[in-house]
Amino acid sequence: MEKIPISRFPVPEINSLPIDIREKILAVQEKSGFVPNVFLVLANRPDEFRAFFSYHEALMEKETGLTKGEREMIVVATSANNKCLYCVVAHGAILRIREKNSRLSDQIATNYHKADITQRQKVMLDFSIKVSNSSHEISEADIEEMQKQGFSNDDIWDIGAITALFALSNRIANLTSMRPNEDFYLLGRIPKDKY
Repeated sequence: MEKIPISRFPVPEINSLPIDIREKILAVQEKSGFVPNVFLVLANRPDEFRAFFSYHEALMEKETGLTKGEREMIVVATSANNKCLYCVVAHGAILRIREKNSRLSDQIATNYHKADITQRQKVMLDFSIKVSNSSHEISEADIEEMQKQGFSNDDIWDIGAITALFALSNRIANLTSMRPNEDFYLLGRIPKDKY
């Protein structure tokens, strides 16, 4: 099979990057065993790399009313809605790992209404899709429905902010024709030592 480039734009060599970006990429490689292509593609624009990953960490790594798995559900559902191959595959792998469920990311990417998730999580994803597709139509009724499901105002903000960040990410990934790493397809499906 022909090797497809990971981006239609230049991808810098790791050794040519500013030290802070190089150290971040090498730390991710140490932890995961590979460098996710998003790090390499975004490193082409160092200031934007720093800004994106700073906001990403602020939203995705904190401990609040949403679990880390629920945060990944939002990314997978909205990325599927935005037809972003990279984010569906990469965050689908993270979702499988976070939820310890090898089927869940495929279910959510295909039709989250039929996925093995709670009604509360389905309402969360309905809201995130509305933010993604028609945020100008968000009303007090939408906020009240989220609150009825037990989401705090901070949770609602997080759901909207995660959706918005990944709308940007999806569009950059599609613009650059970013390719998912092969590793992502197997993560959370079979033990890592088997591939």
